[in-house]
Amino acid sequence: MTIHRSHAIRVACAVPLVLASTCPAFAHHAMGGQLPQTFGQGLLSGFGHPVIGIDHFVFVIAVGITAALAGRLSALTLSFIAGTLAGCLVHLAGVTLPVAELVIAATVLLLGAIIATNRELPALMLAVLFAGAGLFHGWAYGESIFGAEQTPLIAYLAGFTLVQLAVAVIAGLVTRWVIASDAARPMKVRLAGAVVSGIGLALFVGHVESVLFPGIQ
Repeated sequence: MTIHRSHAIRVACAVPLVLASTCPAFAHHAMGGQLPQTFGQGLLSGFGHPVIGIDHFVFVIAVGITAALAGRLSALTLSFIAGTLAGCLVHLAGVTLPVAELVIAATVLLLGAIIATNRELPALMLAVLFAGAGLFHGWAYGESIFGAEQTPLIAYLAGFTLVQLAVAVIAGLVTRWVIASDAARPMKVRLAGAVVSGIGLALFVGHVESVLFPGIQ
């Protein structure tokens, strides 16, 4: 039974790593690359972007875990969401953030490492980290709505805000439940951090390779 459980854990950790290494950059477009034209399309696109992109989705989960461990689930989650809104607006204003995808991958790697090493950081430092990371994640969100009319744009902003809030809060509540109910919680939380960090590393290496060897597919 122990052997089977250990094998299952290794498989669960390996699958996202393989996905991240083979697909370092997802399309990130819930509308198949088409610009949303209506409120409904904007909302669906906003819901989809943080979930379709493994880099964004894993980071939002990690935000919830870290915020729960710090005892500041609501405040730290909101600091990240505020950063994503600001980043999206920066993109819509026509400002380019350099090497955004590389920075996004680095944020996934960093936050995973913080969780895996059980590093305790001040809440203010985490808030700054989350807001800064959110700026780049939000800038990437802006790509799929750039040039849209006001109605789908507002719906898109509402969509990705709500889905990030839901994912982070659920991850945080699950973390709290694990901490309160499981004697083996330190290892399980660190395992989650190791998975996040591994995905971040795979994404980071993939983006570095694309920069250094742009002609290689």
